[in-house]
Amino acid sequence: MAKALEIVDYAAFRREQENLRQQGKYIGIGFSTYVEMCGLGPSEVAGAVGFQGGLWESATVRVHPTGKVTVFTGASPHGQGEETTFAQIVAQELGVPPEDIEVVHGDTSKIAMGWGTYGSRTTVVGGAAIHLADQKVIAKARKIAAHKLEVGEDDVEFEQGIFSVKGLPARAVTFQEAALDAYLAWSLPAGMEPALEGTAFYNPENFTYPFGTHIAIVSVDPDTGDVELMRYVAVDDVGVVINPMLVEGQIHGGLVQGIGQALYEGVEYDTNGQLMTGSFLDYAMPKARFFPKFETAHTTTPSPHNPLGVKGVGETGAIASTPAVVNAVMDALAPFGIQDLPMPLTPRKVWQAIASKGGHMHVHDAI
Repeated sequence: MAKALEIVDYAAFRREQENLRQQGKYIGIGFSTYVEMCGLGPSEVAGAVGFQGGLWESATVRVHPTGKVTVFTGASPHGQGEETTFAQIVAQELGVPPEDIEVVHGDTSKIAMGWGTYGSRTTVVGGAAIHLADQKVIAKARKIAAHKLEVGEDDVEFEQGIFSVKGLPARAVTFQEAALDAYLAWSLPAGMEPALEGTAFYNPENFTYPFGTHIAIVSVDPDTGDVELMRYVAVDDVGVVINPMLVEGQIHGGLVQGIGQALYEGVEYDTNGQLMTGSFLDYAMPKARFFPKFETAHTTTPSPHNPLGVKGVGETGAIASTPAVVNAVMDALAPFGIQDLPMPLTPRKVWQAIASKGGHMHVHDAI
């Protein structure tokens, strides 16, 4: 909240609001603070509450003789871009270029089992499973590298795709060389099977809890009831951010959905119960021109139990924006003695509310 208030300059807004009210112009500010539950777990919780499914996730990380990698995940992205996020996790942990990583999801002929995408769990739970599979791959590759370097495992460091002897960085084996040795199997540690892959199942210890503060500023035209969103500030804490662009995109999409619910989108019926908004010719879909440039910022508090420190970001915008915008409209309408209106706050609904109060400002409310 402190960061959001700093960005919006709350004191300056209140001064401007008072000056504009004296000119018959009405702007308002609205706040929303939230805490969400994401990455649901553990699975025992699901059983206790009758949830029809598990809360764990599976992953297999398969390294090929070429050093390229295929990731099989039970989580199934549906447009959020986690294929990129998953490739980044593997690239960072194994030291393999992202372009050498293929992510396979949603194919039940290739993936043993998974629970898909819901509750901002794809990176939180699916990504954690990939992380654990990566650790198994690294552990085996380290044994191979140590055998080749003729040193103990504890004497081998692994950084940016290179296994090297502690204190002797020139004595090194690349991750790709270890992968090839795993498949050639000409000289492996005693008792080791060929090939290089890891499979893991991650069952969360607990939920993750992203949180944030959103602030909306609107103007209301008392003659038409039209609401214009002038500024929108979103400060979220979603834990460790793996891909800033994807996080930003998910926040933007959620904001549009939530603001649309507040101002535009409504299922309307006539007096005979006939649906009047059954097509997009009549249903008010949010459009880009309705929105200002969103002002976003982050604080970072890693999840204490998720191995990646991530929390989930899918619903942040949709949760926070609806009450923030409605609160802003109510603040703008306060001089008219209007305290509450049902969503969506369409121009007709807002104008009727002002007209019902005689269109006159309540002086005691404006002071």
